[in-house]
Amino acid sequence: MKLYYSYLGPQILSGFDTYKYSSKDTSPLSNYVMHPFWNQTVKLCPRWVAPNLLTLVGFLFCFGHFGLLALYDYDFRSATYIPGGDNQETVPGWAWFLVALFLFLAHTLDGIDGKQARRTGSSNPLGELFDHGLDSWSTIFITGAIYSMFGRNDDDLSVPAFRMFCLFWNVYFCFLISHWEKYNTGVLYLPWGYDFSMVTSFVMYLVTSVSGTSLWKQPLVGGVYPSHILEVGCYLGNIGVGIPVALYNIRQSCIDGTGKNRSLSEALRPLVSTAVAMVMFFMWVLASPNDILELDPRCMFYLTGTVFSNICCRLIIAQMSNTRMELLSGILAPSLASILMALIIPGISAATELGIMYTLTAIVTIAHIHYGSCVVLEMCDHLHIRPFHIRDMSPSPSSSSGDTDTVHLLADQDSPVSKICQTFCYTSYHRV
Repeated sequence: MKLYYSYLGPQILSGFDTYKYSSKDTSPLSNYVMHPFWNQTVKLCPRWVAPNLLTLVGFLFCFGHFGLLALYDYDFRSATYIPGGDNQETVPGWAWFLVALFLFLAHTLDGIDGKQARRTGSSNPLGELFDHGLDSWSTIFITGAIYSMFGRNDDDLSVPAFRMFCLFWNVYFCFLISHWEKYNTGVLYLPWGYDFSMVTSFVMYLVTSVSGTSLWKQPLVGGVYPSHILEVGCYLGNIGVGIPVALYNIRQSCIDGTGKNRSLSEALRPLVSTAVAMVMFFMWVLASPNDILELDPRCMFYLTGTVFSNICCRLIIAQMSNTRMELLSGILAPSLASILMALIIPGISAATELGIMYTLTAIVTIAHIHYGSCVVLEMCDHLHIRPFHIRDMSPSPSSSSGDTDTVHLLADQDSPVSKICQTFCYTSYHRV
């Protein structure tokens, strides 16, 4: 039985042959703080470590800081203040410290993977796709972890679950817009908010490890609470700045003749699937017979984030290969079927509706992992590389000649981890 499926095909794969990475990063924090730090940090990394492994490990740390909080505070109530209650937080200080450490490591590894690729002469389109694809999935983990510091709004001191749900979609669209912008301009304009939010979250987690979450329940000027400041700031940064700047860059590229100069319908095409997904899930949340979002907000956040990531990965592939973005993503089909089932079945119980959500979450997760794994293997076949194996083409001070031996990350091709990576989706996959 073969699990492998070709998602790309010859046309898309051939588009990667002429692809060249182009980006602009104008963030002062990034240029004057983060990049100098990463330039020194990458020197500590052995030259035989493949960039894709740095990307993968960074993603696992990102998932880990979300997962650790889920173990202690699955329902986002640890930080909720209950009048007359014992108000004992379920997340210990050391766990918040680990959350901060995991986020720091995730951000650092995400910052040095590209530098390691250039340092070892192993840059290729797969590296960018692998990096940005996992980044799209990280949006749920980064944003979800932040919510644990403030908790649900049972105490009227935080943000209600529904408003947090809206914030998630705001973050999703912010990430999507940057790649939609590149789809139309050919240049990835890196948003200022990413590094700022990562550094701010890291500091807040460190502070929380000492003070506890009660610090974020203290009123500021005018009775406004920290969670409200972050909520407004998120909207102002994404909707007030991100979208207008993206529209300006697209318009300017059309005027200068440097963009793709697509028609309006073609330019907007990559936004359709995400917009449809947002409408579908908002319908479910608002019309749910059992208030599904309040029953399990964490699962709903994760579910929508995974659906978004799959759609965004397809956009990243389309803009990198300079091919037409599909109008509706296939992952919308099981989502629509599940949502209709939850809303149409008369007298559906809370347990049944939760079962539908959990089943859909499992299906979406497996489908997304299958898609990503097969795409990676398909690109490896086309580019004649292995995902966690590099040949250092740059001169090394310890080398006596310009040639270097083949080096790799995960021992050899027959190592257990390498076998898992190569056979997860394609059991008969073989490279000569």
